[in-house]
Amino acid sequence: MNKYIAEAIGTGALVFLGCGSVTFAGMGAVLGSGTPFAPLGVVAIAMAFGFTVTAMAYGIGPVSGCHVNPAVSVGAWAAGRLSTADLIGYVISQCIGAVIGAGVLYLILSGHQGGWDLAKDGLGQNGWSEYSTTSAFIAEFVGTFLFLVVILGSTSEKGATTVAGVAIGVALLVVHINLIRVTGTSVNPARSLGPALFVGGKALSQLWLFFVAPVLGALAAGALFRTKILEP
Repeated sequence: MNKYIAEAIGTGALVFLGCGSVTFAGMGAVLGSGTPFAPLGVVAIAMAFGFTVTAMAYGIGPVSGCHVNPAVSVGAWAAGRLSTADLIGYVISQCIGAVIGAGVLYLILSGHQGGWDLAKDGLGQNGWSEYSTTSAFIAEFVGTFLFLVVILGSTSEKGATTVAGVAIGVALLVVHINLIRVTGTSVNPARSLGPALFVGGKALSQLWLFFVAPVLGALAAGALFRTKILEP
């Protein structure tokens, strides 16, 4: 159970700190839906997500590998590096952790003395409105695919490096910088699930895309490593 507990903690931290970088800074509303990105800015939000993954890679990586993302687990499974039993356990743990992380964020924000409106200010949930559904889907698919290529390559048997956590965090940071204005950047079904359950409405109705596109992108990347096309 240690690895499942680690995954829940890591994913909870990612949602709490990543989405917290949006909500605590007073950004409000839905990322990817025309929200004015001030005062914190796109880069700072991207850094919050990327650096959290880097930090957790060294914090829980030795225990579970620090997937903290169902898409990463699916990609590892597709590459032949994770059993089906562990895939199920990882995904369940990650989703539970994401909900807990979003719940903690919700509890803190609801205690704001000046008032806080969940419907108006949001919880850092993903969504799209300025771009078409097709654009959002492609963005999430490609972003996840590239992210998984970095993860699977830097943790492969011959490509493994002690700075894999840094490479993975930087990759997530860059993906966020590019896609925040499109979908708010998910590339992680659990990260989207946690906030959406509390916010409801449009966040829930659009949730399907943040499961389907990242999973397909992860499967594509995993297949390239399983077939030895990208395996060193």
